[in-house]
Amino acid sequence: MTALTKPALLGCIADDFTGATDLANMLVRGGMRTVQTIGVPAANETLNEALGADALVVALKSRTIPAADAVAQSLAALDWLRAQGCRQFFFKYCSTFDSTDAGNIGPVTDALLSALSGEFAERASFTISCPAFPENGRTIFRGHLFVGDALLNESGMENHPLTPMRDANLVRVLQRQTQSKVGLVRYDQVAQGDAAVRAAFDALSAGGVRIAIADAVSDADLHMLGAACADLALITGGSGVALGLPANFRRAGLLGEQADAAQLPRVEGLSAVLAGSASKATNAQVAAWCATRPAFRIDPLEAARGEDVVGEALEFAQQRFVHAEPVLIYATASPDEVQAVQRELGVNEAGHLVETTLASIARGLRERGVRKFVVAGGETSGAVVQALDVRMLRIGAQIDPGVPATVTTDAQPLALALKSGNFGATDFFDKALRQLDGAAQ
Repeated sequence: MTALTKPALLGCIADDFTGATDLANMLVRGGMRTVQTIGVPAANETLNEALGADALVVALKSRTIPAADAVAQSLAALDWLRAQGCRQFFFKYCSTFDSTDAGNIGPVTDALLSALSGEFAERASFTISCPAFPENGRTIFRGHLFVGDALLNESGMENHPLTPMRDANLVRVLQRQTQSKVGLVRYDQVAQGDAAVRAAFDALSAGGVRIAIADAVSDADLHMLGAACADLALITGGSGVALGLPANFRRAGLLGEQADAAQLPRVEGLSAVLAGSASKATNAQVAAWCATRPAFRIDPLEAARGEDVVGEALEFAQQRFVHAEPVLIYATASPDEVQAVQRELGVNEAGHLVETTLASIARGLRERGVRKFVVAGGETSGAVVQALDVRMLRIGAQIDPGVPATVTTDAQPLALALKSGNFGATDFFDKALRQLDGAAQ
């Protein structure tokens, strides 16, 4: 591939695939042409100049792997992004701070700061951690993360099968993951504007704080925090804090107005929805679909017994495709059902079985003419894009907060909507299919 005509401005590392598209969506909304890669490209691989990216997002599948592996993958992504000429870097994780006491948010943040400390000196001695996303109900006050009106540990996230969140105090949560000193930029400081926030950064850094949780309860707070972070080499958080970053590059004269940043080509073909998340939002979306039309449910226990679940799902889909109808194939289940499967198969084996089954189904659907995929769940999305050998995505317009339409850069493109389990309105599947079916954005 040939090199870009100009270096990218912002280099981003996301710890899952839906989180990557969530972040890319935010940057496109700010007028940055954004390209997402699936995994770390080869060291000598640069982007085609026709893509003209202002921001690059490397999507990893590192949220729940061992911390040492997450660090290694994130550093490899950083090396590639630095080779693309990026001026600032962003580490993106979930707006519900999905992690365990072992990591991976703290260890990856530490490693990225250390790796940047040589070239960027003082700019890499301090960073913030701000997963707030008010548009989707995630707010931070006095260091405590709320999901809607509930504290994180009372929001349903305490039952997450891989990363149960049982403490809403993010300062405590992050401090358990890192050797760095963790502080807090309080809301009364945030409310005074970006100059006050910069002063808070300086005071915290002088006191030995390397990472600070930043309060935010509105999009205005995120725009202001973004402005305050203009001189930091690394920013970490959810996609929300990226709201204020494009304006920094525009003020510096590095980014023009990009009216066509969300433009995507039309993709022809059949459509399918694959759902693996067990979140409340995805359960509601599956229920809404099933109330009006048939769907095929994957039973992990049947798959574990060696039954031909993949073949049955594809046969169901083929019957619907005769009339060019979209299909829903899902493994989504209630928390009690998920726990029952986990007790029988084990937590990791149950999750892996669902992912590999849906990945095999995705390959079969593509062979049958499906070119438009809506995928629910971060781990499921990762498995599906890998199964479909997706390497790079153009990012288009938003479908629901945090979820954009995307199109692969291949000669025979696929249209994809990759949704975090917790995101999207109840009618998200229908909205996503309509947008993927539409003409260029």
